Amino acid sequence: MRRNAIILAAGTSSRFVPLSFEKPKGLLEVKGEVLIERQIRQLKEAGIDDICIVVGYKAEMFCYLKDKFGVDIIVNEDFARYNNTSSMMRILDRLGNTFICSSDNYFLDNVFSSSPEESFYSACFAHGKTKEYCLSIDNTDHIRNVIIGGADSWYMIGHAYFSEDFSSKFKNILEREYSKEETRHQYWEDIYIKFIDQLPLMKINRYPEDEIKEFDSIDELRKFDHTYIDDTKSSVLKKIAKRLDCAESSLSGFSQIPNKSESLMFYFKRGDDGFIYDSAHESLTKV
Repeated sequence: MRRNAIILAAGTSSRFVPLSFEKPKGLLEVKGEVLIERQIRQLKEAGIDDICIVVGYKAEMFCYLKDKFGVDIIVNEDFARYNNTSSMMRILDRLGNTFICSSDNYFLDNVFSSSPEESFYSACFAHGKTKEYCLSIDNTDHIRNVIIGGADSWYMIGHAYFSEDFSSKFKNILEREYSKEETRHQYWEDIYIKFIDQLPLMKINRYPEDEIKEFDSIDELRKFDHTYIDDTKSSVLKKIAKRLDCAESSLSGFSQIPNKSESLMFYFKRGDDGFIYDSAHESLTKV
C-alpha cells in the first residue's frame, strides 16, 4: 500500500513569541535538529518519500527543503485570514492513505514505521484538567466523540492517519463546507468532529506522555532543550537582555499582545517585574 504525508506548516504560531516572529516554529532547532527536518527524515526512514509541505507564514524560509529532501512545497495564501482548513483545501487531491502532520511536533521515536490499516488520531493522556481536544472512545478503541476541554482524558496530539476511504469522504465534506465563512476559520479537526457520524471510524493511537512533544512557548521548550535557557536564539531577546542588563535565562512568561499593525508586541517577565516590548519603536515598558 502506497502511503504519503502532508506536513502543515502555514501558521504563525503566535503563542511562541518572539521566536516565531523571527522564523516559523517548524524551523526551530531542537536538540541539534530542525523540527521539520527531523520529521521529514523520520518519514523517509519509514519508506514515505511522497511528502508535501503546506506553507504560508514566511513561506520563502521553507524553500530549501525542496532541494535538500525532494519534498513538494505548496503555498497557502490564505494562512493569515483562515485556519488550517484552508491548508487542507490546497492538498485535497493528495489525500489517500495519508499521514497528516504538524511541522512543529517532535517525536522521540519514529512514529511512522508502522503500516496502519485504519484511520487514527494520535493521543496522549492528560492527568487532571486540560483545554485540549478530549476523546470519547468505545470498547474497540474507536473515537466516538471529541470534546474541547476535560480532565483525566486522552487528548488529540501529534499526527493523524487517513485511510483512502476516510480521505474520500472527508474531502467531499470539506469541499462542501468550505464555502461557509465559519468553516474557513476552523481547524480541520473541527470539521471532523462536526461530521464524525458521517465519516469512517477513526481509532485512537495511544502514546506515552513524553513520546510526542508539542511546544507552545519558549518556557515549555526550555524544559526539554536546556540550551534555550541561557541562549534563546532570538535576536530580539538578546537586545532586551542587553538593555535590561540581565541574562536571557531571567526572561520568561512570553505572550503576544495583538495589535493592528505588523509590529511585534509581547509581554514578558523578568523575575517579578512585567514588561511590554513593541518592535515598532523598539520600546520597553515596565508594567
